[in-house]
Amino acid sequence: MPDLRAFPITKRWPAAHPERLQLYSAPTPNGVKVSIMLEETGLPYEAHAIDLGANETWTPEFLSLNPNGKIPAIIDPDGPGGAPLGLFESGAILLYLAEKTGRLLPQHPARRWETIQWVFFQMAAIGPTFGQVGYFHKFAGREIADKRPLERYVHESRRLLGVLETRLEGRAWIMGEDYTIADISMLGWVRNLIGFYGAGDLVGFDGLKHVPAWLERGLARPAVQRGLEIPRRS
Repeated sequence: MPDLRAFPITKRWPAAHPERLQLYSAPTPNGVKVSIMLEETGLPYEAHAIDLGANETWTPEFLSLNPNGKIPAIIDPDGPGGAPLGLFESGAILLYLAEKTGRLLPQHPARRWETIQWVFFQMAAIGPTFGQVGYFHKFAGREIADKRPLERYVHESRRLLGVLETRLEGRAWIMGEDYTIADISMLGWVRNLIGFYGAGDLVGFDGLKHVPAWLERGLARPAVQRGLEIPRRS
C-alpha cells in the first residue's frame, strides 16, 4: 500500500484509496482537463473536491502540493520508478498522464511536438484570455465603468477562435483524425466561454463553422461528459 503521508495535503483531504491517483480539483475549465483525461484513459483515481468559494486552494495543505494556489493538482502513488509524485499545472499533468499511459499523444516525434504546441497555445493564450472575458463580462469586472479591458479581451478571443477555426478546417480534431490532449486542453474553455460566461454573442461564436462542430463532437464523448462533472460541486 503506497504511503502518502509525506504529502501534507492528504491530512486535509485523506485518501480512502491511496493506491489510486489522487486528484485535487474543481469542475472549472482547468480542472476538467485532468478529469476528462483520467476518464479517457481509464486510470483508477480518487477525486477530492476543492472548494474555491471557501478559498481552500490557499490553505497550507493545498499550497504544499501546488504553490501556485490553483486547481488542479495530483499525486500519483505510482510515479516514475514506483515512487509517489505530486504535480501541479494542468498542462504538465496532461503531458504526464499521456506519457504514463501511452494515450492521446502521438508517438511520432514531429506530431508529438505539434500536439504539445497546441496544448501550450491553450495554456498561454486561450485560457488566460477567455478567463479575462469571463471576469469582465460575467463576474466582478462588470462593475468597472471603463469597458476597454473587456473590449481588448473580446477582440483577442475572436482572434484566437479564428486561429482554431482555421486549424480545424478539414479536420475532425486539432491533430486531424487523432483526438489528443490538445483537444482535451481546450474543450472546457470554449464550452465555458459560450455557456457559463455567456459570451457567445460577444465573440461571434455563431459566425464560426468548424469550432462549433468540433465542440459538439468533443462534448458528445462519454468520457468528456463524465469529466465535466468531476469532482462534484460541494
